[in-house]
Amino acid sequence: MRAFRIFLLLFLFIAAVRGADPVDFTVGDFRFVRPENWGWVAPASPMRKAQLSVPGLDGNAPAEVTFFHFGAGQGGTVQANVDRWFKQFSDGYTDAKTERIKSTSVTFVSAVGTFSSGMPGGPTTPMENYALRGAILESRSGDVYVKMIGPQPTVKLAESVFEKMIRQAASK
Repeated sequence: MRAFRIFLLLFLFIAAVRGADPVDFTVGDFRFVRPENWGWVAPASPMRKAQLSVPGLDGNAPAEVTFFHFGAGQGGTVQANVDRWFKQFSDGYTDAKTERIKSTSVTFVSAVGTFSSGMPGGPTTPMENYALRGAILESRSGDVYVKMIGPQPTVKLAESVFEKMIRQAASK
């Protein structure tokens, strides 16, 4: 019985350590700190280097935050990615602004409207009243692309936390 208890405690300890959601994580050259109430999600695709979930409020669905890094010279230009992100939205507002944070050039992207979910070139599902808040952090080892997409109220509420996370990563 004692051996079983020791085995059980050891198993639970290993499961807790393995299953612990990271508080901070690295994508490309940047170290991100996961906001406190945002959940860690196992990436849904091997292209995604990290994935977070932003809780929805007042009956709104959660927003999804995805992180991509393809390596030096991969993933296309900043402008090509901004254009591709904007093409996922119709009948709404889009905006992109580039600023320098310390030595990192960061392009912040916003869009609101009907979002066409799905892979480029494949079938899509229109999702009304959705929003995007994105950032592209430029780096010699390859740009890092971060996209938060979800219902407009959820994204709007999480915008300042998203920007803080990006600014902290870019300033280190």
